[in-house]
Amino acid sequence: MTTLPAVTAIAQTIQLSLSPVFLLAGMGAILNVIAMRLGRVVDRARALEALHPRSSGAEHDRHVWELRQLDRRMGVINAALFLCVASAIAICLLVALLFVAELTDWHIGTLIALLFIGAMLLLIGGLVMFIIEVRLSLRATQVRVELLEQERS
Repeated sequence: MTTLPAVTAIAQTIQLSLSPVFLLAGMGAILNVIAMRLGRVVDRARALEALHPRSSGAEHDRHVWELRQLDRRMGVINAALFLCVASAIAICLLVALLFVAELTDWHIGTLIALLFIGAMLLLIGGLVMFIIEVRLSLRATQVRVELLEQERS
């Protein structure tokens, strides 16, 4: 006959899982910010794609340059989203494994620790990609000199 885990053991497991759950809440906020940035980049790319066929000369060259920058930013944002979502999935697995280990009396502490380390490495990677995208956007967003030099008539 198998013995069921005591209520106190389950309560302790719930306490252990609260920290990763709070981490998930923070990761949700990060994912929201990254997804919003992706949406804005996509909107800008669509607006430029509409202007592209009607432009010529220096204006056309600026549109092409900006479209290339936006394409690069979309790739970096996509990588950031992928890494952060993978990290969130790893955290969810970690919480599930905490309960499985308690219910089955498995000794998988090393696996849980490695999963947590992996989740943190994925999150770090996602945040690094996010800051790279922010830097790319700042480098690409400059007010043209000819606009700064114009006086109001």
